[in-house]
Amino acid sequence: MPPRTHVCIDGFNLYYGAVKGTPFRWLNVQRLCELLLPDSRIDKIRYFTARLSARQDDPDKPTRQQIYLRALRTLPSLEITYGSFLSHDVLMPLVDQPPGGPKFARVVKTEEKGSDVNIAAHLIHDAHQGSFDLAVLVTNDSDLAEAIRIVRRELGLEVGILNPHEQTPSQMLLKHASFMKQIRHGVLAASQFPDVMRDAKGAFHKPKAWS
Repeated sequence: MPPRTHVCIDGFNLYYGAVKGTPFRWLNVQRLCELLLPDSRIDKIRYFTARLSARQDDPDKPTRQQIYLRALRTLPSLEITYGSFLSHDVLMPLVDQPPGGPKFARVVKTEEKGSDVNIAAHLIHDAHQGSFDLAVLVTNDSDLAEAIRIVRRELGLEVGILNPHEQTPSQMLLKHASFMKQIRHGVLAASQFPDVMRDAKGAFHKPKAWS
């Protein structure tokens, strides 16, 4: 029998690691998982993200995100868990400080909070419930290494990694994970939603900016 599999996706890690600035942002994560885990029975996909705020340079960003989340909600095995998204002005020191010039610059700092903690909590909870044989995390975040270690060493369950980043995978994750696979452009291209989709509210379209 194929292993009962739960997949936990760090939405921001996946976006910034694999699809930002590419034609692959309209990503069907269930199809992605099916292609990369062909011997698994994927019972649940947990997608972790945070709601974006509009910015002066990109006021439509929240709208595009909501359209994408609407597409994800058409996947029957998928559940969305929200963290928080913070954006604020901070003073940061300049690397090259001109003589007699400013030493600091005010920049907009954005950060997503909560997804790594939420992933770790659900991973360990589901493991204790015995609801999977294999868990797979879509991330390259080394902060999850301890949760993986607990599930593997203390609960005896397998935990794999699908790495969305092109750079060297986290050595901390490699140390504790059962396996690691790279998410490459070919599988992203083969895992796109149709341009036009339909749900209980009617038809909706892939964001034009992602075409």
